[in-house]
Formats: sequence, structure tokens, C-alpha cells
Amino acid sequence: MSVHLTRSSSDSRDPDVDSGRIGIDESGKGDYFGPLVIAAVHVSPESEPDLRLIEVRDSKRISDGRILEMAPDIRQVCKHSVVAIGPQRYNELYAKIRNLNRLLGWGHARALENLLEQVDCDLVIADQFGDERFVRSALLEKGKQVRLIQKPKAETDLAVAAASILARAEFLARLKRLSDEVGTSLPKGASRTVELAARMVLKKHGKERLSTIAKMHFKTTQAVLQEG
Repeated sequence: MSVHLTRSSSDSRDPDVDSGRIGIDESGKGDYFGPLVIAAVHVSPESEPDLRLIEVRDSKRISDGRILEMAPDIRQVCKHSVVAIGPQRYNELYAKIRNLNRLLGWGHARALENLLEQVDCDLVIADQFGDERFVRSALLEKGKQVRLIQKPKAETDLAVAAASILARAEFLARLKRLSDEVGTSLPKGASRTVELAARMVLKKHGKERLSTIAKMHFKTTQAVLQEG
């Protein structure tokens, strides 16, 4: 069996979404510190009203505090799967794969496969990134039987928005734990403030420790090591 990949515009709605679907999204892709997290959420006709009551929407439009409040409610009403690739493992995988979109495709496929162990669903919606074959080639037997729709701004779909919240909540929790471990507040993103925090970690703990909390292929690493 093969995956049927369909491109659709951000404002079009597939008629099958009303019978239930899985949404997939990630967090941490553009953050120097912390993990890459991919979440998959199954939304059924029964759980959709609950998500609307919670006011689920794209996590980028919600404060961090509210995301952490909403995530337990989403986990309670929806079957879900979260795959977190910690910085150390991320760096190992990136060294082998050498392509962020291919790594993302691998993570999306793992989150989907894990959720398909819990639910029967043949429609999956994900945000479009890179070559759509990155996800397809990483799917296993169950995943190859679903219809996968990748589209820009997929977070407009409720299932993808719910996945974006779970992914961000897990990212924030893990980033906080890493901050506590190294005794330095680790900012989000890849800004000048992030460089300053990286330099602090490098000074206190060395390059090897930095590689356990940061995505080392970012340009931030070169900037910090050169100045260090």
C-alpha cells in the first residue's frame, strides 16, 4: 500500500475531516536550546467540541503560560503521541542525516506510528515542510495505509493546532529542566540573548556540556566558539 499525498490550500477543508483525523506539528525547530518535539493528536467528532471549548488554536498565538495550562486538558480528551528528541540525540541524528527536513520527516513518522497503535484513523494532516517524501519514506506499515495531507499553515486545522500546543508544552517543560540542570536560564529562539546564554554555559561547563543542551549545527555555535 502507498501513502496518498495531497496538497491543498490553507483555506480549503477536506470533507473527510468531520469523521476524525490526526494532526501533527512540531516545536523547537528554530530554537537553539532544547529538544525538537513532534506531537500527533487524534481528534474525533466527540472530542472536537471539547477542544473548541478549550479554545484550541495555533500555539504561536498563545502565551507560554496558557499553553502549559491547556496541554493537560488536550491530553485528557484526545489520544496523542509525543516524540521528544533531546539535544544530544538530535545532534547525533543530524550528524548522520545532515538535513533538518529529513530529520523532521523521521520524527513526524514516529509520532504518527505511535498514535496509530492507539487509534484507527486513515486521515492525517500536517504542516508542509521541505519535500513531502521525507515523511512518506520514514513511515512504517501502519503509516503507509493512511492518507497524508501536507499543507501550508496547517495549524488552522483544530487537530494540528492541538498537536502544536502539546509539542510546545513538552518543549517548554524540557527547556526549563535543562535550564535548571546547567544553572543558567536558556532563552527560546536563536537571538543575541541566546548567544550570551550559550557563552555562559560554555564558560561554566565547556563545549561538551553545551552539546547536551543545544542544537550544535546552528550558526550560534560558531559565533560562540569564535568569540570564546
